[in-house]
Amino acid sequence: MKNDLRARREQEDESQADLAAAVDVTRQSINAIERGRYDPSLELAFKLARHYDCAIEDIFEPTLGD
Repeated sequence: MKNDLRARREQEDESQADLAAAVDVTRQSINAIERGRYDPSLELAFKLARHYDCAIEDIFEPTLGD
């Protein structure tokens, strides 16, 4: 799944650790999501969207064939 999490995080001048603490996951989880190696749970996707005050679809875009 494609995402623009890194761009949003950098735009807000947040570190991966800052974002991880805000949504109650590890920094490694944020890193894996940003690199496309891990798709977040629905609960985590909602937390991220809430954190950035947007819809889940604004952050994540499913890729066909996944």
